[in-house]
Amino acid sequence: MIGATLRPHWQAGTLTTGDTLPPLWHWAAFPPIAPMDQIGPDGHPRLGGFLPDLGLGRRMWAGGSLRFLAPLHIGEALTRHSQIISLEHKQAGSTPMAVLTLRHRILGAAGPAIEEDQTIVYLPLPDSYSPPKPMPAPETADFDETVAIDPVRLFRYSAVTFNGHRIHYDRDYATRVEHYPALVVHGPLQATLLIDAATRHAGRPPETFRYRGVHPMFDTHPLRVIGTMTKDDTMTLCTAAPAGHIGTQATAGWS
Repeated sequence: MIGATLRPHWQAGTLTTGDTLPPLWHWAAFPPIAPMDQIGPDGHPRLGGFLPDLGLGRRMWAGGSLRFLAPLHIGEALTRHSQIISLEHKQAGSTPMAVLTLRHRILGAAGPAIEEDQTIVYLPLPDSYSPPKPMPAPETADFDETVAIDPVRLFRYSAVTFNGHRIHYDRDYATRVEHYPALVVHGPLQATLLIDAATRHAGRPPETFRYRGVHPMFDTHPLRVIGTMTKDDTMTLCTAAPAGHIGTQATAGWS
């Protein structure tokens, strides 16, 4: 299902049991299962369990970093160990916020496979949409591709990752409650499109990957996927709107 959501000409049977799992597809594993009576108003599992309730109404997956230690395979039994490694309270002008970092260790049949840090940002629900200052996309790149974005792709990615956050599929909630101008493109979806492009253009998956959301992207426009290989075996990547501002920044590395 994730292949059919990410890749435009995906054919059933392209990957079968025992094939190598493409990078970041493990995000479709370990879904945050919660019964309906434990779902918050935003569609996420209600806070106060593993993730603390900090009294702030909006939370976002803001970025992260990964080290790929060994390949995973289709059909392999996986185990994830997760812990909160930091929680920092901040002030952005007059707005309170908190930054929480999770550390995940993913193990496959042969042992440790992925070490991952995930950053979650807590913010109050805004009264209106106030976007961050736009960062311009690079004017030159080794590749600059276009990915179609629409409500169906966003809904399917939410479904395959069991992500109930309503900003990705409920337009009334996204625009009237969280005050976005449209449906929001998932940060993890953008990161997965970037690492998929990096793997295709380099001919092999990266050994390290770091990504950070810098500006929301919406279903009202296609997504540019941009990358440039540098001299030190790293690739700088970003998604961008057609207007030219960056959505998610990333760096992929090979040794």
